[in-house]
Amino acid sequence: MASHGILPSQSIAALATGGIIRTERPLDADQIQPASLDLRLGARAYRMRASFLPGPRTRVEERIRDLALHEIDLSRGAVLETGCVYIVPLIESLAMPGDLLASTNPKSSTGRLDVFTRVITDHAKAFDQVEPGYDGPLYAEIGPRTFPVLVRTGSRLSQIRFRKGEARIDDASLRELQRRMGLVSTPDPDIAGGVALSVDLGGFGEGIVGYRAKRHTGVVDIDERAACDLLDFWEPIRRRGRNELILDPNEFYILASKEAVHVPPDFAAEMVPFDPLVGEFRVHYAGFFDPGFGYAPDGMEAARAVLEVRSREVPFILEDGQIVGRLVYERMMERPSLLYGSGLGSNYQGQALKLSKHFR
Repeated sequence: MASHGILPSQSIAALATGGIIRTERPLDADQIQPASLDLRLGARAYRMRASFLPGPRTRVEERIRDLALHEIDLSRGAVLETGCVYIVPLIESLAMPGDLLASTNPKSSTGRLDVFTRVITDHAKAFDQVEPGYDGPLYAEIGPRTFPVLVRTGSRLSQIRFRKGEARIDDASLRELQRRMGLVSTPDPDIAGGVALSVDLGGFGEGIVGYRAKRHTGVVDIDERAACDLLDFWEPIRRRGRNELILDPNEFYILASKEAVHVPPDFAAEMVPFDPLVGEFRVHYAGFFDPGFGYAPDGMEAARAVLEVRSREVPFILEDGQIVGRLVYERMMERPSLLYGSGLGSNYQGQALKLSKHFR
């Protein structure tokens, strides 16, 4: 095992048995992923006046007392409304050693529903970061943006990755990996602070280039697969004329990358935060790519990156092939015992343009 890198599934299991990951009830059988752990909602949620960071001298519980409007019982399920902010204590808590840090992200299905989710710790100065030595509870901040969602105790909206030391791969090493393994399907990709990904507006099946979310829809049950009719929630966008798309302000779109993405078994990847220099839009709420994504034993399997896109204050034109994000790769401490797509019931292996698992 390497001395630094992302912890694989078997090491995450050891963190749980060793008391570093603490839970109010046993882990679910499928909760540990190749390079991350799904986090589960606890028994109650709090409707908040506003989002917040507790800061170095304050616990989240204190801010809940100050800012909560009412408490919601999640034991039988409850609907979280759009445009509202909720805080939910998680079933998992942490007792981190001094040489381990962690970061969190929405799960892929969460991002594709336009549910904005961040994890907070006591005394936090930043969202989605768990510092070395942290000993305490975890909380999810949840903000449905487009669809109201039904959640319950045990629902999983976020995931956490653990790492030791410096795991990120520099650009020179990325170029070598691209040459040897083909990290993306483009022969000579733009590599600068990560591997560039561009948007595909050429059209997929039936000439559809993407989907625009409808408003004033029904409720999406977070834990139910294929329970919602696609056309009740989404408007397909078909290719017409020029390969471009005008993003309307504050609308939510599902698009796909032009490149197929390959995450070899000894690596993990993440879509880096939006770069404001390329335009007033945000791409990819849920940034983790597990080892084995787009991987087949004989090489690369076609698996696009699905892009969760929202324009900011002004309309913005996206053109086919325009760079919209970058993938950074990190080393695993060792190869996970299970890879993405291999017996895990992975929802998005081999995907092209694909909505979340909730739609049929």
